[in-house]
Amino acid sequence: MSQRLNYAQASPRGFAAMLGLEQHARTSGLEPSLLELVKTRVSQLNGCAYCLDMHTKDARAAGESEQRLYLLSAWREAPCYTPRERAALAWAEAVTLLKNHEVDDAAWQQARAEFDERQLVDLTLAIVAINGWNRLSVAFRTEAGNYQPGSK
Repeated sequence: MSQRLNYAQASPRGFAAMLGLEQHARTSGLEPSLLELVKTRVSQLNGCAYCLDMHTKDARAAGESEQRLYLLSAWREAPCYTPRERAALAWAEAVTLLKNHEVDDAAWQQARAEFDERQLVDLTLAIVAINGWNRLSVAFRTEAGNYQPGSK
């Protein structure tokens, strides 16, 4: 599959706006390892090969274990995630999938038990950002496989 267009070149201001949201998420104080797990899980749900390539490589470069990355799609059954990571992953799935056009109370309660209000908003903004990147990359067929950690 070949890339349809380069969205960063086609709309530099739009790309800069997305980068601004991404920068906010990265500097929010949320743990980088938690953000990489969330970004990877959301990218799995959305089937975004480019973002999966990027975020698994970034996670590994930051010290994440291969085993935790392999188990991420089955995180509910895997014992290697902390309660805070589980809450973030449940929240990410609920916000991404919007089953029945809502986020269920169980995901909300689990997230509120682990995150204060600001952290929960910042986590949600990070989820919004990765969903946006996924949609751009899937729609325009951004080529996966060439990303190198530290290059973005």
